[in-house]
Amino acid sequence: MKPWLKWTLAVLLMALLGAGAQRTLSARSAKQAALAAQQQAQKTQVSIDLTAADVISLKVREVPQNIAISGDIKAVNTAFVKARVAGELQGLVLREGDAVKAGQILAHIDPTDSNARLSQARQQAQAARAQVDIAQRSFDNSRALVAQGFISNTALETSQANLAAAQANHAAAQSAADVAAKAVDDTQLRAPISGLISQRLAQTGERLAVEARVVEIVDLNRLELEAALSAEDAAKIRLGQSAQLRVDGMPHNLSARVVRINPSATAGSRAVRVYLAIEPDGALRQGLFAQGVVLAGSLNTLALPLTAVRTDKPQPYVQVIVQNLVQHVPVELGQRGEANQQTLVAVKGLAEGAQVIGGTMGSLRAGTQVRIAAPAPGNP
Repeated sequence: MKPWLKWTLAVLLMALLGAGAQRTLSARSAKQAALAAQQQAQKTQVSIDLTAADVISLKVREVPQNIAISGDIKAVNTAFVKARVAGELQGLVLREGDAVKAGQILAHIDPTDSNARLSQARQQAQAARAQVDIAQRSFDNSRALVAQGFISNTALETSQANLAAAQANHAAAQSAADVAAKAVDDTQLRAPISGLISQRLAQTGERLAVEARVVEIVDLNRLELEAALSAEDAAKIRLGQSAQLRVDGMPHNLSARVVRINPSATAGSRAVRVYLAIEPDGALRQGLFAQGVVLAGSLNTLALPLTAVRTDKPQPYVQVIVQNLVQHVPVELGQRGEANQQTLVAVKGLAEGAQVIGGTMGSLRAGTQVRIAAPAPGNP
């Protein structure tokens, strides 16, 4: 075959291959363009219908500055009845829940030893009194003899000193008798306050030491909540502020009032303890756990329900409707408060009047087209 013919065939073959490749590339590009156009058309066509209840108009709201509190309910007046003398406990018949009056005799310690000591002390006081009488007569006689010149003044002074010593001994013996009488009186265990028996810590027949606890009395007429607050929250607490409390098992809330603030912080936690007086309620008991909020005023600011704020990104954001399209706008959160059975939170980063999608709609992709069935009214 001639050389020029070979070259001609090679050129034709290369031209055919190039034309085929160009047609393949053109077809692929057209297919991709068609697919992109279809996807864009689908994106443009997607639209979500919203009702007026799904959209919240951002406006200035009154955000209550409530401070969360919790703690145990305690009685203001409680008392432990303790044994003041050692001995055997007798006559204790009261049990938990029994009512007692202030001054009521609850039980007694066996008074045999105390009565014997009282008798001994009184007899010693009588003996000392007899010595005083003897010393007094001796002094009177010495004074008469000195006046007549039969004895010297030195003898009179000695007689006077003996009288003074006898009187001092009698006073000491009488004080010992008073102490013994007090010990006899201490064998009677009396209720220091009125209330209910909360604990029975000893049984009849036990031998008790001094300061051994016998029963605890609780006065339920005055109850208070003891709560530990952080330094930041404690700075907002003022005497007289009201509070609403909830106790498990009780169908209604309880009203309370801040009556005391501890001037010292707790070591370690640096918490500040505050005390709230609770209005009397027959169903309350010491030791129940209560939680609630202290009403510490309110703040007027741009706010939204906390459910409208989404946190599935590193920074909190809300879904805002701009020209019927969804936009994700980051926001800065501020104070929170409970109002109308929902939690409100102050927000920064949005203009007043912005249309925010509520939390009931869930997360929507940015750029999604939406349609609102009716104009969004301002939420209360």
